[in-house]
Amino acid sequence: MSNVTMKVNGKPVSGEVEGRTLLSSFLREGLEMTGTHIGCDTSQCGACVVHVNGQAVKSCTMFALEAEGAEVTTIEGMANPDGSLSVLQQAFQDHHGLQCGFCTPGMVMSAAALLQDNPKPTEAEVRDYLEGNLCRCTGYHNIVKAIMAASGQDVAVAAE
Repeated sequence: MSNVTMKVNGKPVSGEVEGRTLLSSFLREGLEMTGTHIGCDTSQCGACVVHVNGQAVKSCTMFALEAEGAEVTTIEGMANPDGSLSVLQQAFQDHHGLQCGFCTPGMVMSAAALLQDNPKPTEAEVRDYLEGNLCRCTGYHNIVKAIMAASGQDVAVAAE
């Protein structure tokens, strides 16, 4: 067992982990932050996306010990300081960018990373960026609309 220390959503945290403990497991089981979903355990679905030092990563592909000293942001840390939904989260709600909600945390985290790097993406860029996130319910159309709206752009996107 090893001790790991990091900041999660701006707060210092630490815990004992085995060397093989994944960051997703540490967040969910060690810190009881269950917003980070585990959908596949093989890095295929993107439900576990979090930000580590400002970069979107699939937390099922990273050991908790690799995040030693890192700044980690989870879906729980995406709300505004007063607890209200962020612009991106509100856009997902307003444009029906979710159905069952299982993929939503990973989609929001990936979308936030995209908008940080590219504040005004094209529809094609949004669709390309979300390639690593799977949704079985929505067909992505409303997710793309939500991200375009959060970027301040027209939400009249073409259906695929």
